[in-house]
Amino acid sequence: MRVVFLAPTFPPEMIQYTRGLAEVGAKVYGIADTPREALPRELKPYLHDYLQVPRIMDEDDVIARATGWLRGVPVDRVLANWEPLVILAARIRERWGMPGMSADVVRGFRDKQLMKERVRAAGLRVPKSRRCTSERQIREAADEIGYPLVVKPIAGAGSADTYRVGEARELERVLGLVRHVAEVSCEEYVTGEEFTFDTVCIGGKPAYENIAAYLPKPLEARSNEWISPVIITVRDMAQPRLRPGIELGRRVLTALGMGDGFTHMEWFLTPKGEAVFGEIGCRPGGAHLVDQMNYTGDIDLFREWARVATWRSFEASTERKYNVGIVFKRAFGQGRISRIEGLGSWLREAGDWCVEERLFRPGTRRRNWKSTLLSDGHVIVRHPDWDEAHRLSFRAATGIRLFAG
Repeated sequence: MRVVFLAPTFPPEMIQYTRGLAEVGAKVYGIADTPREALPRELKPYLHDYLQVPRIMDEDDVIARATGWLRGVPVDRVLANWEPLVILAARIRERWGMPGMSADVVRGFRDKQLMKERVRAAGLRVPKSRRCTSERQIREAADEIGYPLVVKPIAGAGSADTYRVGEARELERVLGLVRHVAEVSCEEYVTGEEFTFDTVCIGGKPAYENIAAYLPKPLEARSNEWISPVIITVRDMAQPRLRPGIELGRRVLTALGMGDGFTHMEWFLTPKGEAVFGEIGCRPGGAHLVDQMNYTGDIDLFREWARVATWRSFEASTERKYNVGIVFKRAFGQGRISRIEGLGSWLREAGDWCVEERLFRPGTRRRNWKSTLLSDGHVIVRHPDWDEAHRLSFRAATGIRLFAG
C-alpha cells in the first residue's frame, strides 16, 4: 500500500497521522514545502520518501511536481488531513484516476456557502446565509438576514476572521477587519449551545462517533481574551438531548457525499431542543480534539484513521469510558511568561484524573491568542462522571493563572 500524504509536518499532529499510516503497513510518500533537512526527527522513520515543493499551496505546481516525481510508481491513496489541502488531495486523485472523494464533493466540505446549500437541499436546518465578495453585498445580506449575524470566511477554519455582529454600526467596524478576506459568508446567528459531531467514516457511514461541548461557544471565547476556553467530550452520547445532533450529523454526511476518513462538524442545540447545522470539514478537528477522543476511550485514532483510509477497516473499541476536558490558558499581560499561579493546588485536587499538563513555563513567549486556540498551553482532565469532569475543567479555567510581562 503506497500512500501520498500531503503536509506530514504541519500542523504538528500530522506527524501522528504519518505514524499511523506507517503502523498499518503503508509506505508513506510525504509532500510539503518544509526543507528535507528540517524534517522533525520523530517523523523520518515513518516516511518512505519525501518531496519538497516550493509552495504547498500552489496546487498546479504541486500536482505537476508530484506527477513527475512518482511517474511509474503505483500509488494507492492520496490523503490530506489539513483543511487547506483537502481539495489539492482530491485534484491529485482525479488527475491520477485514483479512488477517493472528488474535488466537487470535497468542495462541499470546504466552501461554507456551498455546504449550506447542499445541506439545506437535503431538507436539514441550516442558518440563513449569503456568499459575499464586497462590502455592498455584506450590507445587503445584513439587511436581508437581520441582526445578530455572523461574518466569516467562506474557506476558513478555526473561527479565524469570524465575527458576531449585533447592529449596523458594529458591521462597519467588522467590514474593516475582513477587508483582506476574498469571500465571506454572512449568516444568521443561532442562539443555543454549541457542540461538535466528529466521525471516522467508511463509505460515509460512521465507524466511530464523538460529541464534544464547547464551553463557551467558540465565537464568544474568541472575542474575550480573559476566557479560558473549555472543550469536553461527552461520555454518554445516548442521552436524549443529543440525539437530534447525531441524527443531523449522519444525514449531513449523506447529503454531502462523504467517503472514507475523518469529519469534524459543529452544530447548535437551541433552547427548544432543535439541532441546527453549523459547518463541517472532511478532516479531523484540531486543537488536540483527537487527543481528547483518544483519552475518552483509551484508543489511538491516529492509527485507526490510517487503517480506515488505507484498508477501510476500523478495529478499535468504540466504548466511551470518560468525559475528557481540555482547558486552554491565556496569560495576563504581554511578552514572556513570568509566573504561574494555582497550578500546584489544581494538580493535587485533580490527582490521577489529570492526564496532560502542558502549560508554557516562565521564559516562554506567549502566543497571539487571536491566532490560535492553543493559546499558552493546556491541561487535560478526564472522569467517568460528567459533573466531576466539568467541575475539574472549570476549576482549571478559573483557578490556574498565567502571567506575562
